[in-house]
Amino acid sequence: MEKIKKTEKLEKNTAVLLIRKKQFLALKIILAEMNPADIAALMGEMYDEENVDERELTVLYRILPKELAAEAFAYMDSEAQLILINAFSDKELRYVVDELFLDDTVDIIEEMPANIVSKILRNTDAEKRKQINELLSYPEDSAGSVMTTEFVYLHMDYTVERSFDRIRKIGLTKETVYTCYVTENRRLVGIVSLLDMIVSEPGTKIEDIMETNVVSVYTSDDKENAANTLSKYDLAAIPVLDREDRIVGIITFDDAIDVLKEEATEDIEKMAGISPTEKPYFQTSVFQLFKARSSWLLVLMVTAIFTGLIIGSFESQLLVVPALMMFVPMLMDTGGNSGSQSSAMIIRGISLGDIKFSDFSRVVWKEVRVGLACGFFLASVIFAKVIFFDRLGVNIAAVVSLTVLIVVVIAKFVGGALPLIAKKIGVDPAVMASPLITSIVDTLALLIYFFIAINMLEIL
Repeated sequence: MEKIKKTEKLEKNTAVLLIRKKQFLALKIILAEMNPADIAALMGEMYDEENVDERELTVLYRILPKELAAEAFAYMDSEAQLILINAFSDKELRYVVDELFLDDTVDIIEEMPANIVSKILRNTDAEKRKQINELLSYPEDSAGSVMTTEFVYLHMDYTVERSFDRIRKIGLTKETVYTCYVTENRRLVGIVSLLDMIVSEPGTKIEDIMETNVVSVYTSDDKENAANTLSKYDLAAIPVLDREDRIVGIITFDDAIDVLKEEATEDIEKMAGISPTEKPYFQTSVFQLFKARSSWLLVLMVTAIFTGLIIGSFESQLLVVPALMMFVPMLMDTGGNSGSQSSAMIIRGISLGDIKFSDFSRVVWKEVRVGLACGFFLASVIFAKVIFFDRLGVNIAAVVSLTVLIVVVIAKFVGGALPLIAKKIGVDPAVMASPLITSIVDTLALLIYFFIAINMLEIL
């Protein structure tokens, strides 16, 4: 057997080589020292490689120690999970599902086709199946859809000693034990941390050490807002209540991170004029990328036609002063970039909950002032350029610089106002980002430019 140096990570080529040489013991020794997340990443890389047989993926997984295999499975992407579930026997699948936390099981089910969902549920005990169905019934973007029902609850009259006995008994099957939730008739009345219990006397009642000022969210709340609330108060987990203020689950920080990452990715794609997709880049086919991008490109191309029509309608004026044409690209780019700057800041503020529609007047007033400051600065620079470098005279310099000032102010106004309006009418603010705002501002910039030129230069 060849000697393989153990490392924290294993290269996919080495893993494939060991599988093909049937050096399973050497591979098992290396994998046993790896983090579950790194194993999942390795299997994802193997799946991306076109020349890797799916059977090799299954072999690598079955080499893993059972507990490590179950942990790694939760970190894998849905395509690798699908391959493995198809290869699993009922016994193997039952073990994996039993080892997974409930919210991870629900996440997997949501990504799987109907026949695989049936196979998973068939190998799940009745109680867990009921809990899974309850979680699946919540709307996709709600806090209820990302919560887990696996938390530790205590009663007010419990002593610290009795509470530790309960944690020892059920703790291994719960998502977290560092924060415990105190209930009375299933209603949340407080929380107590593991640290508070450790430093208290065994006979101390939970009622005497619990915190009653509890931050919580409701199952119907937006999951992004719930994740932001958890982040705002620097919590490890946040309780989720139903309409009757009964605690039904918790959202842990790792699930909140996943939500924020997912929402940030979606916003970035929308801001770039791409229809959101959940698949990684290399697992997205050319046709899927075409569908995600082409619709927005078509919309933006149609809107760009208006700029061509505007230029065409002022053709006679351009023939009189052809130098005007050389500044059109600069004006359009300046306006589009100014609007994009504002929209990016406002969209981020809306996502974090820092900016609301009630702040509309404050946002607009601030963006107009920023636009005036930026506009005067840029107008001064372009005025000097036209006079000293282009030598086109004061009149044209005045037209171009005045247009720059007005366009920047309007672009800042549009970039600040549109995302707020979109949020108010129920449209994702990210849609009102760079591509759309740029198209709007480009059209306005040309109209303003030619209007000023006609009136100041008296060209007919």
